Amino acid sequence: MSKPLAPRMRQIPARKSALLSVLDVGASKIVCLIARLTPMEPSEALRGRTHRCKVLGVGHQRSTGVKGGAVVDLRSAEQAARMAIDAAERMAGVEVGGVIVNMSGGRLASRRRGADAALRGKTVAEHDVQRVLEAAAMANGEPGRTILHALPTAFRLDATRDIRDPKGMVGAELGVDLHLATCDSAAARNLMLVIERCHLRVEAMVATPYAAGLSTLVDDEAELGAAVVDFGGGSTTVGVFSGGRLIHIDAVALGGIHVTRDVARGLNVSVSDAERLKTLYGACIASPSDDRETIAAHRLGDDTDHPSHLPKSELTRIIRPRIEEILELVRDRLRASGYAAQAGRRLVMTGGACQLTGMPELARTIISSQARIGRPLGIEGLPESGKSPAFAAAVGLMVYPQMAGLEYYAVTRQFTRSHQGEGGYAARVGRWLKESF
Repeated sequence: MSKPLAPRMRQIPARKSALLSVLDVGASKIVCLIARLTPMEPSEALRGRTHRCKVLGVGHQRSTGVKGGAVVDLRSAEQAARMAIDAAERMAGVEVGGVIVNMSGGRLASRRRGADAALRGKTVAEHDVQRVLEAAAMANGEPGRTILHALPTAFRLDATRDIRDPKGMVGAELGVDLHLATCDSAAARNLMLVIERCHLRVEAMVATPYAAGLSTLVDDEAELGAAVVDFGGGSTTVGVFSGGRLIHIDAVALGGIHVTRDVARGLNVSVSDAERLKTLYGACIASPSDDRETIAAHRLGDDTDHPSHLPKSELTRIIRPRIEEILELVRDRLRASGYAAQAGRRLVMTGGACQLTGMPELARTIISSQARIGRPLGIEGLPESGKSPAFAAAVGLMVYPQMAGLEYYAVTRQFTRSHQGEGGYAARVGRWLKESF
């Protein structure tokens, strides 16, 4: 049966300040951010946020030991994480005890569960809500999968649907639709091992597209519906938001590294040279001047020290088919999920690989006419390089503690009880009293 591995994070109190550390573990980079959260007045554009976030320390390290968002070399991943955390600690002048970490690999997927429960009283009480949420969370668990997020998307009360908060309302039967965001247990456990080997505790584990959406979507976009596509180094992850909640996640096992390898093969250059060419000159859409502009590249096996010169159009011809493939896979996955309509034809792209010239224009022709690049919003103290879409997930991990209250937290306790038995006589009597009165 699926169950949570990482601890569940309680929402940060609205009037309490906090020091927060996050770790964005990707296939191309590992980023550690340390920030101070202080209470603030509600914002019109970002109404869900309760705290002002000021970054105190930044650590940025080339990723090793991570492939497709999953750990493949424990020692290398640990070393890269240690270096990123150490740099952030030195800059902030504080020592990190625990981090919030993201999950990009492990075959991210969504499951929807529904449950109904008869009401014993005249009005819906807190224990009625918990009872129906427990029933939904416990239904039909999958072996080898762990729950990252358990988000109630809507409640039902008799014939009335789409209720946000049923407490205090009157009815005979209460129902709920619960969205479970899951990943492979082994991938989650290996990521936690990397953190634990750094002598840190995992405060929470957040799905990458959820984090990216929290940092880049304004409230009206999350309410009306939008799809967030995070183009990472080793994978591309998708999150659909509607009604202010995350309602679907998915992942495609292709990312920026695959584009780099295509360039390396197509031009016969080293992977490091291919990454440089992609970053400096890469584009998804050809321009009239591409045949006239030339770029210098050192071909593998050339005896001379002089680089070869080739037209920029040759680089674009290699890059475009792979980007088209990724965008078409995302489009097809959204259609197959049934949540393309809830995305509201709004597409927000994040991640380092989305910065290729012409990416929004290509996305508008393949997925949605309303496509834009998403950058982190409402964060102070970020360096200029940190204000790019490559840092959207890292910043979203700092926003997450302000939104954690949307989730169903009792999953850990209920799953633990299901594995340890129903408890003794006193525990059963206590539950009967709670549910009956």
